[in-house]
Amino acid sequence: MRVTFCGVRGSTPAPGPDFTRYGGQTSCVALSHDGAVPSLVLDAGTGLNAVTPLLQGAPFAGSILLSHLHWDHTHGMPFFAGGAAAGSRVDVRIPDQGSDAEAVLEKCFSPPHFPIVPSQLGPGWSFGGLEEGDCSLEGFTVLALEIPHKGGRTYGYRVSAGGCSVAYLPDHSPTSLGPGPDGLGERHAAALALADGVDLLITDAQHTASQFPALEFLGHATVEYDVELAREAGAKALALFHHAPSRTDEEVDEIALLAGDLAGSAVAVLAASEGLTLDLALGLPFIPMPRHEPRSGDAHVAAVHQL
Repeated sequence: MRVTFCGVRGSTPAPGPDFTRYGGQTSCVALSHDGAVPSLVLDAGTGLNAVTPLLQGAPFAGSILLSHLHWDHTHGMPFFAGGAAAGSRVDVRIPDQGSDAEAVLEKCFSPPHFPIVPSQLGPGWSFGGLEEGDCSLEGFTVLALEIPHKGGRTYGYRVSAGGCSVAYLPDHSPTSLGPGPDGLGERHAAALALADGVDLLITDAQHTASQFPALEFLGHATVEYDVELAREAGAKALALFHHAPSRTDEEVDEIALLAGDLAGSAVAVLAASEGLTLDLALGLPFIPMPRHEPRSGDAHVAAVHQL
């Protein structure tokens, strides 16, 4: 299984020179089978634009799984050139809302808020709800479980294929279920089941513990929680994701160092960046970070190159 990060930012895009290394596009992760173009996409933030170049000139033929319906996970859909191309097939699945999925999405995309409705995205588009549990999509086995997040039903996903597995919990508010052992949230059953022994855990790293008391109301998790979840679930590698929109490249570097120090040798840690591709079938936790040279003493980047 190949994992490509197309958008790694949370809440809102972050343009500008301080965000060039990790990227400023919002949540989108593309999954593909070995040697194939992506056929399963997790979330459709503005990073969805970056899926089109991965298609090698072909129209997209696959499924988009939305974790939830907040803007930073949906607003790439009208601008997805690969999904608008002739012959495309785009099956959009959302956490079941108890009503027609297309009608629910019209609340995001319809006049006067947007010039078109979902049915006008193209003839190859379809929309449906997804219940919790196991299903098969595009040759992948998918486990969908509801996880706590503020402002609407939210799923985490576990995706498996070819003996590899990825857990995706992009927006996660574990303190909604209690403070947990350290005040940063419960390591609850759904999160542990999704992350159990996975090759790669991709999860919400919007805050740090020191920031958390003032920002807990926003419904996200902390880097420190992520490390403990990965450790307790036995995940092999942890990708910090959904970076705060104000967090600069240098600040993401520092957070990755913090997480690496906390994880020690138990879990390999990286900070997700746009364009990073992880080929899990190689038997390595991840491929080295692209597009920048490590600073002197940058231990987490050095560790990547040694794996």
